Amino acid sequence: MSDVLSQSEIDALLQALSTGEVNVQEMKEDTHEKKVKKYDFRRPDKFAKDQLRTLQVIHENFSRLLNTYLSGYLRCLVQVDVFTVEQLTYYEFSNSISNPAVLGIVDFSPLSGQIILDITPDIAFTLIDRILGGSGKPMEETRNFTEIEITLLKTVIKQMIRLFKEPWENVLDLEPKLEKIETNSQFAQIISPNETIALITLNVKIGEVEGMLNICIPHLVIEPILSQLSTKYWFNSSSKESTPDDQKIIESRIHKAYVPIRAIIGKTHITISEFLDLQVGDVIQLDTTINEDIKIYVGNELKYRGKPGMKKKKLAVQIVGVERKEEI
Repeated sequence: MSDVLSQSEIDALLQALSTGEVNVQEMKEDTHEKKVKKYDFRRPDKFAKDQLRTLQVIHENFSRLLNTYLSGYLRCLVQVDVFTVEQLTYYEFSNSISNPAVLGIVDFSPLSGQIILDITPDIAFTLIDRILGGSGKPMEETRNFTEIEITLLKTVIKQMIRLFKEPWENVLDLEPKLEKIETNSQFAQIISPNETIALITLNVKIGEVEGMLNICIPHLVIEPILSQLSTKYWFNSSSKESTPDDQKIIESRIHKAYVPIRAIIGKTHITISEFLDLQVGDVIQLDTTINEDIKIYVGNELKYRGKPGMKKKKLAVQIVGVERKEEI
């Protein structure tokens, strides 16, 4: 807030203007002086702040899914959070990669190009240790990965990549695929060193071990969908009302869903000793008669009545009636 001038200061300023000591034109020029913003042409800003913010929101959802998956798969406490989202040159990213490293080269279909999933060695070795039944304690010294360890990590990374689909679904339908795993950054040159990338760094904590998981997304790969990476577009697409086409898709998927069906011929009670003495050919008397309909359950709900029989030399059940809720 500007300072308030006293009456004596106002009188002095008016006096200076009248005598020519102060030039009004010079004051206007000073006021309208253009502000110059520094720009580094070696590191052009190709991602807007809004786009980086959208990438952060997407990968916050991804981190929650990854947290759930790793906690169940490793059977231990896992915490995954988005640490930073920034734009760098690929040269800066590749220089920061440790050696050895776990670099998953991922085909980011339907977009043309590849991204990199970089797992730091301490997290990678902890994953391997937990998968093989160990306690997941940090290693005292880093070594190269064996072929068996790379195979184990490939299984985990493939599942991680599948988790990309849901967070990105408001932008496009991803079909990511792991192409290969490299342990040396020199063999993972997916783009020119001077190209701009978006680097999403996740902080991963598995038990007592803490490390990083980096997701390198080149600007050239997601350039076709940059207009959709605005926060406004992303939230609008996520909260849009369902259309008749959406409802048809949901109905078709529901129709393809598998549900368990049980045909209960009858029930009875026998003792443990009778159960242990059962032999081939023994007859167990049930609480139903031959002419009585058997009950057919869909899930845990009684839905139909039927008759047992044979079809193409296989046991089958013929539905003869439908159970209504008021009849149950």
